[in-house]
Amino acid sequence: MNDLLKEKLVSVLKKSAADLVRFGSADRMRDPAVKKLFPEAKSVICVAFRQLRGTRRGIEEGTVYYQYTTSVETLEEVMIPGALLRGCSVLEEAGFEALPQRRFQLVMQEEEGTNFEVAYDEIYRGRKSETILDFEKCAVDCGLGEIGLSGSVLTDDFGPNQRWGFILTDAEFSPDEIVKPHLCDSCGECAKACPGHALGPDGKRNVWQCAAYYKGANRSKNPFMPPNAFADDPECLKIISGEADLSPERAREIIDQIRFYPPIKHAMVASMCGRACDTACYVHLEEKGVLKRKFNTPFRKRPVWTLPLK
Repeated sequence: MNDLLKEKLVSVLKKSAADLVRFGSADRMRDPAVKKLFPEAKSVICVAFRQLRGTRRGIEEGTVYYQYTTSVETLEEVMIPGALLRGCSVLEEAGFEALPQRRFQLVMQEEEGTNFEVAYDEIYRGRKSETILDFEKCAVDCGLGEIGLSGSVLTDDFGPNQRWGFILTDAEFSPDEIVKPHLCDSCGECAKACPGHALGPDGKRNVWQCAAYYKGANRSKNPFMPPNAFADDPECLKIISGEADLSPERAREIIDQIRFYPPIKHAMVASMCGRACDTACYVHLEEKGVLKRKFNTPFRKRPVWTLPLK
């Protein structure tokens, strides 16, 4: 079942800095988009890259913020596409067809949805495409990891801290086992950590609320917010404390006023929270000792910092 080709493919992908490579049978993919994209596909290959732990350090300490966003963008825009193309070339050299798949950051099927990592007014909405992969579902079906309470994919190696893409191919490979959920214990630390209370205890996310506080609407977690921010808004205290209940329209109004940090002139917006939900999840898993990758010091070295609201 193409064992030598599989070995060569994994070697090339890992030389391209991939950390995890998992193989799934196309027949076990729950997402119908797989067959819509590539009806003859026999295998789906998930290629995952770690998010460097150190790129969260600035947000953790309240010091420097740009590394988080630029590192995520480098993975999504440079590292993952490059590795997928190299992997596809290996498959083509062996006579198989291969289709690389990276995330569509700016395309959504939902009319009222948003992607908190990019500018809301640059998203193409309502594209009723049957060929946009469900990345989380396909990652699970390839054997990458399990879905945690917050909706993030968790792995034994990096917890929630990885990004990934896929290769669809008509080459047939022996599939990896699907991971039996064992990491997420529904502790709720992800929901507690959100500076905008955008994540409920049941894991349901208010995506617009998330977008506003991802970008820094909570004063206690944003060292760049001036004292007079939202001063004329009757809900000022609720906004800057993360207690406001934001509709999509209200969230857009708030986001348009968050100009306190120099914008990153790339595809992704600057983040003040750096996915605090994922950071809290990682800290919890590390403290439990269940992650394979060990470090000389714990990630959370000091109490979580906050700033006064007034």
